[in-house]
Amino acid sequence: MATRETVLFEKPGKHNTQATLEAARRRAVALGVKGLVVATSTGETALRAAEVFDGTDVQVVGVTLHAGLWKKYTAPDPTKVKQAEAKGVRFLTATHTLMGNVDSAIREKFGGLPPAELIAYTYYTFSQGMKVAVEVAVMAADAGLISDAEDIIALGGTEEGADTAIVLRPAYSTEFFALKVREVIAMPR
Repeated sequence: MATRETVLFEKPGKHNTQATLEAARRRAVALGVKGLVVATSTGETALRAAEVFDGTDVQVVGVTLHAGLWKKYTAPDPTKVKQAEAKGVRFLTATHTLMGNVDSAIREKFGGLPPAELIAYTYYTFSQGMKVAVEVAVMAADAGLISDAEDIIALGGTEEGADTAIVLRPAYSTEFFALKVREVIAMPR
């Protein structure tokens, strides 16, 4: 049996980003994790991750909203992306595995809840950040930016920033149920 620290925030949101990143760094160093996948709309959270993980050998991957959502929400900020890339962050913009894909278009047009969104809403029972962390890890695996052969840390958040961090063994979307959440590092209560 192992005992681990889990950070539980009283409220979700971007004000938890720094504490989430610091907790993720502590756990990455303790476990020898080499990959960090972080959801980032503008590039700000990826840039902050690069700063917090500076001095480690952790590769940071920033996953943005897919381009179809940039008009509705926000697009990556080219300045922040360039700053993060200069610190070694690799970026991915791709179709969302659990929400924002063809299944979502079917739901919008014809109604009902497609299987991928059912999975997404199940992760929402933990937190929005939990769903996002799982989703960006699968997206990064599908893009070949991380391996499914070793544990990584994934971060997601509620609307902006990061308030959830997990250790997981990623999987490709075609093998989604091979994904294993190993530890919860931080999340809102």
